Amino acid sequence: MNKNKLFLLASCFVIAGCGNNVSKEKEVSIVDRPSVETTNSYYTSNRRPLLPEHFIKLPVGHVKPQGWTKRYLELQRDGLTGQLGEISAWLNKKNNAWLNAGGEYGWEEVPYWLKGYANIGYILEDTKMIEEAKTWIEAAFASVQPDGYFGPINERSGKRELWANMIMLWCLQSYYEYSNDQRVIELMTNYFKWQLTVPDENFLKDYWENSRGGDNMYSVYWLYNITGDEFLLDLVHKLHRNTANWMQDTNLPNWHNVNIAQGFREPATYYMLTKDSAHLHAAYNVHHLIRRTFGQVSGGMFGADENARMGYIDPRQGTETCGFVEQMASDEIMYRYTGDPFWAEHCEDIAFNSYPAAVMPDFKALRYITCPNHVMSDSENHKPGIDNGGPFLSMNPFSSRCCQHNHAQGWPYFVENLILATADNGAAASIYSACEARIKVGDGTEIKVEEDTHYPFDGTIKFRISTPNEVVFPFYFRIPSWTKNAKLLINGKDYPSAMTPGKYLCISREWKDGDVITLTFPMDFSMKTWQVNQNSVSVNYGPLTLSLNIDEEYKKVDSKESAIWDSKWQETADPSKWPTYEIYPKTPWNYALVLNNNNPLSGFSVEKRAWPKDNYPFTQDSSPLLFKAKGRQVPSWKIDQYKLCGVLPAEECPKAEQVEDITLVPMGTARLRITSFPASWE
Repeated sequence: MNKNKLFLLASCFVIAGCGNNVSKEKEVSIVDRPSVETTNSYYTSNRRPLLPEHFIKLPVGHVKPQGWTKRYLELQRDGLTGQLGEISAWLNKKNNAWLNAGGEYGWEEVPYWLKGYANIGYILEDTKMIEEAKTWIEAAFASVQPDGYFGPINERSGKRELWANMIMLWCLQSYYEYSNDQRVIELMTNYFKWQLTVPDENFLKDYWENSRGGDNMYSVYWLYNITGDEFLLDLVHKLHRNTANWMQDTNLPNWHNVNIAQGFREPATYYMLTKDSAHLHAAYNVHHLIRRTFGQVSGGMFGADENARMGYIDPRQGTETCGFVEQMASDEIMYRYTGDPFWAEHCEDIAFNSYPAAVMPDFKALRYITCPNHVMSDSENHKPGIDNGGPFLSMNPFSSRCCQHNHAQGWPYFVENLILATADNGAAASIYSACEARIKVGDGTEIKVEEDTHYPFDGTIKFRISTPNEVVFPFYFRIPSWTKNAKLLINGKDYPSAMTPGKYLCISREWKDGDVITLTFPMDFSMKTWQVNQNSVSVNYGPLTLSLNIDEEYKKVDSKESAIWDSKWQETADPSKWPTYEIYPKTPWNYALVLNNNNPLSGFSVEKRAWPKDNYPFTQDSSPLLFKAKGRQVPSWKIDQYKLCGVLPAEECPKAEQVEDITLVPMGTARLRITSFPASWE
């Protein structure tokens, strides 16, 4: 879709949805957005004067993952997320800043980790995790000062640093959704009153908090929607004027990849109060601005390593694992604000393609930097080839102080956005994955929605409705922009409809117990050309981006000896239990794709395999899809002087005479990968 059209659609917040009117002629319709002319009766959502949200998140735990998504959360629980307390020195309870007045460490790392850890506990109903989370939540309550401030006190030049508190606020919000503990409301109310007393010259002046003030604003809205306290709206204006300027047309306040991934949405958050379209436009502009130069790569992100640098725009530049999960969270928020299906699709792009390969398949180690073209994952220093000096490419559970803790939020937040409520007392499914959800709809009837699918590896998605009585409500489904000839069955009956890609299918009817909706989104090959990167190409199959199937050799090394310089671990942490893995290629990776001049993708085919028994499809061996293509090796494309995948060769570079059969796999399954390929047009 044209970007200008995309922005105009996002600006149109009051677009008629299919509503609750039921007739055979209008039971099925295609709409641009759900209606926001009414207010949801059952779930907390934006109250006036805030603009209404098109989609409303259900309380944590009301959506339960199934299939591979559930397996992911179980791996997190049993792996690095759930067991990080036995490794990370930052989670050591002795002298921790969140548990002890004057404590020396853990101010940022504790809430970073708790943000995902606690939500996994709530979603999986894991009593052990919930009790551990409460230890830290109770510490936050105990830290409250008479003036309303809470949390560790970090002062620099007389200015209190508030970044860690912004993260803990999100933890408290999830805890309130789970427990309804009114102490959360009291703490946040008094804390925000304290923030109003801080002079502007002392407010949000530290680098991280200044870049990420939008996270604080999001929490202010959350509280305002519950209490309606008008002083909170004054705080919103104060936050905006003291947050970094994300409204510049051709520049950014800084080029740090995580700051951009979460900071870009701040103007759109402010827009919900101001209704000034310039604020909404600014968020879209930053998203596209960073990608016009540093995002000419597959997988939806941008090549910043830690900080984007001019001249370093090749797909061998990467993204922090923190950047992946923060971009997913921002996409989810932008989607709920605007109703724009672009954000749901972008979240899927990161979730299915970029993020999975940043962690080991058993979720017991991760790497700091992951790249679209990433052919060696060792413990060496690759600076200045990448922006970071140190062993930032290996899979190390002891390293990457921020990502080691912050990775935890990615999948639980993803799960929470699978089924959403709408302003017209309906339901919506837009980011697709198997799950079960409890949701109140229509006249207040609580129904269960069961979503059964192997998406994104298969385009068929079934929804089953369980309801104690017949109930009328609209159900919205995003039609992916990449599909053609989508099909709809209601209780096995074919409903012919012009299923317009990039819009929503709305089914408004009287729903009965056992009703089944079957959507089929046919998948096919598509291609993107990255002009600024030597006209390289990437190939998609439906929502999946494809990578070369490189035979990966895993080498186990000592986690302590290979850790990044600022890593800290507990004395009892056992590196033999938590090893680091370096990954090396055993087969050639320097291929150009052979493309037909008249029909570029005619030489590609798909091989479907059985679904993995362990419900985990994100490895090369377990992927239910393989792809066959043709390639020619490029002799000049080699490991470079920085021991990295060389930058893409020139378009006209010599290629081998021999055409070879090559295998491609979904990008998210490949810990080593070539995803942006030179092209050999024939």
